[in-house]
Amino acid sequence: MSAPLRIAIGQTRVTTDPERNGAAIRAAMRDAAGAGARLIHLPEGAHTGYIGPAKSHFTGWHIDWTPVTEQLEHTMTLAAELGIWVVVGGNHRLSNGHRPHNSLWVINDRGQMVDRYDKRYLSHNEVNGFYTPGTRACVVEVDGWRLGLLICIEVNFPELWTELGGLEVDTVLFSTFSEDPIFEVIARGYAATHGFWISTALPAQCAASMPSSLIGPHGTVLHQAASDGEDLIIADLDRADPALDIALNKARPWRRTARAGDIYAARRVDDPRSTDRTCI
Repeated sequence: MSAPLRIAIGQTRVTTDPERNGAAIRAAMRDAAGAGARLIHLPEGAHTGYIGPAKSHFTGWHIDWTPVTEQLEHTMTLAAELGIWVVVGGNHRLSNGHRPHNSLWVINDRGQMVDRYDKRYLSHNEVNGFYTPGTRACVVEVDGWRLGLLICIEVNFPELWTELGGLEVDTVLFSTFSEDPIFEVIARGYAATHGFWISTALPAQCAASMPSSLIGPHGTVLHQAASDGEDLIIADLDRADPALDIALNKARPWRRTARAGDIYAARRVDDPRSTDRTCI
């Protein structure tokens, strides 16, 4: 069994200025590393801002990719210096005039870009106006822990969460830029159903409606950020926590067996009173 994994959830303020965003991200990284975290998880768009006109304060914004690249390189350099993993949201540039992806970059503790999750289920405005959808799931492993990534309105699509459950993730890193408090309710249901932790990372300006949080595999909120601004959650993911024994060691494996279906197939019978669904 892997040792507990200490993570940080950064509730930074997200702007359209990559330099301001980068400074906030790196300040949170330093605080997270100082508290012993192995990974910091940050909101949707935390690095670049959210491109869409659906966010009124970003209306008409066009991306200047030069500071985006510079700031991302600074963040990668600091990740190596601190020895911390970083999962951070931002717009990923494509070529030939294609719209960018809405992404989560994965930077390892050596400062290397090792993967990227591109949001697959986009909103009506996103897919028609300003983003290119992604094509695949993303699971990364950190110190023996499997972490899946999802973004914002993907909370509304159970098949994505079931997919990550089938990929045996321990935790889902869910980044969003939303002020819809129902997202937390839905996420808690997925956590309890699949028996995994969910880290929810939101910008500081959304915290009044839904603060960033860590949800346990039993569906309970274990840690929650402040609702009035920037904050940083430090939390340990611990498989040996007695409070999580039923969720992790009983419910989760039983549901895996149930979904496979063999236990039911072996107990089905050939009985006319079973097949006749009109009999009394």
